[in-house]
Amino acid sequence: MQKSNNPLSSLNKLGQSFWIDYIDRALLETGQLNNMIEQDGLSGLPSHPSIFEKVISTTNNYDIDLKKAAAKNPSGSPQEWFEEVAIREIQQAADTLKIVYETTNLRDGYVSLEVSPLIARDTKTTIEEARRLWSRVGRNNLMIKVPATEEGFPAIEQLISESINVNVTLIFSLEQYKKTAQSYIKGLSKVSAPNQVASVASFFVSRVDTKVDALLEKVNKNTSKQLEGKTAIANARNAYKLFYDFFESPDFLKLKQKGAQAQRLLWGSTSTKNPNYPDTLYIDQLIGTSTVNTIPPATVDAFRDHGKAKITLDKNSSANDNTISDLTALGINLEQVCAELLEEGLTAFSDSYIGLLEAVSTKGSE
Repeated sequence: MQKSNNPLSSLNKLGQSFWIDYIDRALLETGQLNNMIEQDGLSGLPSHPSIFEKVISTTNNYDIDLKKAAAKNPSGSPQEWFEEVAIREIQQAADTLKIVYETTNLRDGYVSLEVSPLIARDTKTTIEEARRLWSRVGRNNLMIKVPATEEGFPAIEQLISESINVNVTLIFSLEQYKKTAQSYIKGLSKVSAPNQVASVASFFVSRVDTKVDALLEKVNKNTSKQLEGKTAIANARNAYKLFYDFFESPDFLKLKQKGAQAQRLLWGSTSTKNPNYPDTLYIDQLIGTSTVNTIPPATVDAFRDHGKAKITLDKNSSANDNTISDLTALGINLEQVCAELLEEGLTAFSDSYIGLLEAVSTKGSE
């Protein structure tokens, strides 16, 4: 039973879904995932290469299964051994969250699995891999994660048109977000039963402040100090305003009449990187209807302990525009910053994936 004084469970009442940015065998096998569903209102669980790399490299939780996968398929690749283990875990998480999927009428209860980040610039292969993973997992409450690259947008449109749920990841800029929403609506318009399809747009937050704050330090003006720690929130809030432009538009309202869901904004990268900022900053300041916040474990604990669950998003606010214009006046181009963050994110996920496969190869061969 959800506690009335738990800020996490209160998010649902405000129209925001809480997903945890983590997956681990212990979370599934100890009953912790069930407890969080019941007590915290947890309603989703994405995964990505960095999470799997960490749990496989730093724990022995997967050693036996990886050895079994390698023994079962000795001529297979580390990717095949990894998938043998990871897909079973994704299926288990999806089965646990199925009750949320059903009780929320397909709005929540999703587990996400990412296509290899090594193919982020290849539209055709991304589509093929997404289809393969969708089929292999075999759960309707799965979302396939596809990065918001120029090559990714046509893949997103195609996958949605095939009724494959998509979690669009690594969105930093408003331009990326616009193309993400457009791809979803275009794909959905080709679906005979749009009420059976779901998607989220994962808009990354704290990394924006980390990069912009470093640039502000170099500017070293009185106004620059006042802008530190404000860009990421302003950028996300501007995306929230765009969300209503897209999903209250005539094009989408026609689909909504057929039961289509809006593609909700999902706030990603919400841990606080700067110790001088509140540890729940990117939760407290981004609470609003029709959103998801995917929160890492340490920040989950912090928000449960002292978070403030109240609406802080306003689709009509213009204060965000002032922050961005002040940055421009200081010579900081936010679009350029976001473009760099996308490339850095792709590189980081690719490096994690390569590290993951190396760890799998080692453990599978032991």
